[in-house]
Amino acid sequence: MLAHLRSTALALTLALAGLPASAFDTSAKAAYVLDQGTGTVLLSKNADEPLPPASMSKLMTLYVAFEALRDGRLTLDEKLPVSEHAMSYGGSTMFLNTQDRVRVEDLLRGIIVLSGNDACVVVAEALSPDGTEAGFARYMNKRAEQIGMDNSNFANSNGWPAAGHRMSVHDLAVLANRLITDFPEYYPLFSEEVFEFDGRAPSNKNNRNPLLKLGIGADGLKTGHTAEAGYGLVGSAKQGDRRVIFVITGVDSNAKRAEEAEAIVNWSFRHFVEKTLAEGDEAIAQAQVWMGAKRSVGLVPGDDLSLLVPVLGDKKMTAEVVYDGPINAPIEKGQKLAELIIKPEELPEIRRPLVAAQDVPLGGFVVRLKTAGMMLFDQFINAPAGSS
Repeated sequence: MLAHLRSTALALTLALAGLPASAFDTSAKAAYVLDQGTGTVLLSKNADEPLPPASMSKLMTLYVAFEALRDGRLTLDEKLPVSEHAMSYGGSTMFLNTQDRVRVEDLLRGIIVLSGNDACVVVAEALSPDGTEAGFARYMNKRAEQIGMDNSNFANSNGWPAAGHRMSVHDLAVLANRLITDFPEYYPLFSEEVFEFDGRAPSNKNNRNPLLKLGIGADGLKTGHTAEAGYGLVGSAKQGDRRVIFVITGVDSNAKRAEEAEAIVNWSFRHFVEKTLAEGDEAIAQAQVWMGAKRSVGLVPGDDLSLLVPVLGDKKMTAEVVYDGPINAPIEKGQKLAELIIKPEELPEIRRPLVAAQDVPLGGFVVRLKTAGMMLFDQFINAPAGSS
């Protein structure tokens, strides 16, 4: 039997004074905004639609490269050769040629700051299982699937327009979060505003991220633009203890991208506040127990339950606890038993696991006998008329 319980606990009906917060109205074709600390999704527009990502897909090449550095398959001082295939790419480049052997650290900066298409291919060919960019793209697809990017497919290492090369903005946000969380030692590279490689490209030395100089806490990650994709940005900003990750794509101009990105950052920090709705050991609800020494068990978040809520709002959030019950004993403290579904006004639905507050051992002989008797009595009472 699936039990649905609606909680009326004070922690889940936090009253917010004032007017409801307005959703952000973006002109982007697709957008996604995530508060990293609480996991609250502040904006989701066409978030799971696979779209051309342009140079924003370079973030996946960087993620694979950072993994190789962590595993010792690459070193920052290692010098990699440049193939004719790498040199053949146009667009944004480091102006590499086949006479070069380039340090991995310079290639990473070339990808992040200069958006170097050629630099991506040099790294890709070095890490590819078969030494080709196509082989590296196949590896990217497998790795993306493993880390939960369900709507991505890579045909190359740099986002050059190609049939089937697609990413959703949700996947780009997942990837950005992984880059920030998994590789804090390399993340500062994303905030570098200038990289002058060997004096070769004085016209291509500045980071294209329009937010880095604005003093709003922006410190990454990657812009993208092609005629097919429009203008896009995978961004992140930190103010105080809060970090916001956002993705926009399909914007119609460079200026509009800068305007939209700045507005999203300001909206995210100014119009939401973090609230602790329940302590980690605070019982949200009780779940019925079958054949246990106790007839119910408390359901707790395990960790403090903190969410972002609109600064201005006049309605209470609704919450629902859902579990399959009654739950068979024995039960161990910390065992996941239920899911808390929170529905804030103007925000996407939020789901959090709930766990057992304490151990519930299997009941003794008398308890099991009483339970069996109750079950038989219930079957007798509810038997169809005329049955025997």
